[in-house]
Amino acid sequence: MSFDGVNLGETWREWLEESAPRLLAYARARCNDAQEAEDLLQDALIKLWGYQKEREYRPPDLPLAFSVMRYLALDRGRRKGRREKRDQKIIQFQSGEDHWLDPTLEDAEEAELLRKEVEALPDKLREALTLKIWGGLTFAEIGRVLKISHNTAASRYRYALEQLQQKLNYLKSIKNG
Repeated sequence: MSFDGVNLGETWREWLEESAPRLLAYARARCNDAQEAEDLLQDALIKLWGYQKEREYRPPDLPLAFSVMRYLALDRGRRKGRREKRDQKIIQFQSGEDHWLDPTLEDAEEAELLRKEVEALPDKLREALTLKIWGGLTFAEIGRVLKISHNTAASRYRYALEQLQQKLNYLKSIKNG
């Protein structure tokens, strides 16, 4: 399919190559396992394709994609029931091949400490951190995705970094001291 001489299939392919890793990292932060995250990403892409009819099937902007994924994840959580939702306070990342941090750091002890501490952050802080660092969004875009002000998004990000810094400094002092 083409529009005004633009190959839309190629445009979507380029958008997916650039955006899919960010979207998948966000989905992994919202789901229990890699397969569920991939299902969430697939559902979001299908939903986004449907939204694009009025946009001449051009790829969506990244904040819209994150927002769609967020709402789909929330719907999935509601379907699983309140009990399961309470049990999913800590997101578990796959070990081994599931690298959501820089693969060169994966074997480092600091990376493992960081992973555990990110998982232990409150949901609101972890979500802002994930969207900023691994999603590459601005605070204004994070605000639109989460339906909060950009100042609140920046505060949540700052609080997440502060909590991580305090915890990691404490753990390093115990280790070295």
